[in-house]
Amino acid sequence: MNILPFIISGLGIGAVYALSGVGLVILFRATGVLNFAFGAFGAIGAHCAWQLLEWKMPLAVAILAAVAVSTAISFLYGRIFAPMLSHRDTVVRAVGTLAPALVLIALMGIVWGELPRRLQFPTDLMFVSLFGVRLTYTRIIALLLAVVMVGAITLLLNRTRLGLDMRALANDRDLSAILGVRILYTETAAWIITGVFAGFAGLLLADLVRLQGTFLTLLVIPAIAAAILGQLRSLWETAVAGLLIGIAEAALTPFGWISPYRAAAPFIIALVAVTILGSTAKAVLKDR
Repeated sequence: MNILPFIISGLGIGAVYALSGVGLVILFRATGVLNFAFGAFGAIGAHCAWQLLEWKMPLAVAILAAVAVSTAISFLYGRIFAPMLSHRDTVVRAVGTLAPALVLIALMGIVWGELPRRLQFPTDLMFVSLFGVRLTYTRIIALLLAVVMVGAITLLLNRTRLGLDMRALANDRDLSAILGVRILYTETAAWIITGVFAGFAGLLLADLVRLQGTFLTLLVIPAIAAAILGQLRSLWETAVAGLLIGIAEAALTPFGWISPYRAAAPFIIALVAVTILGSTAKAVLKDR
């Protein structure tokens, strides 16, 4: 049985999981918030892109609008509501993000319904052959985007004042405040960055799999699994973990007895990750 075609096809989904996991880790490191609304932020943006394309707007406009909507919603929550929970327990702050997720799911259901759709990019029809397998340009773009965005964020964290402030917050929030770190400004920047990641992840997943509010909201599950495997700290480890989760999910396709349940792979990996790395994750959460 040749599973190579499925492994190659899993690269695109894995890149989306990598983007999502890194988006979660960036926010968690800066604010201590595990954002359960990440997938919903991306979903609302992807729906807006689909609507604009239905209105015959240019693809570039639709993509920019999707990322802008996801980023704006993330910014609004991070600027208005997140500060109200900033001194609460980590669990409370994480559960608080379920509120915007549920609101957005309801909104998408009212406006667009739950009928599955798909975004279609021109790059879906273009491909290269890799070991005799077609790899679409969309999947290649997803991989390149993941590498570029993770690399850019790594540079931002290591070379800029904002990155220094984010790393300071990750180490000790109270001490950072005493030293003059602009807490609200830095945390708002983190929410903006995670909104950008959510926007691109939602667009790609809506093209590679399907566009459906509830489905895209659950993107947070494999993202959390990747983040935990990266110990909620390492961006590159999280990105690699997300890529491997996508490949593992796709590699189950040719096995007839398990293929119908392959969508559960990220959930199982998340459970295993929590079980195996639970003590590490618990220690990190306790530090927050």
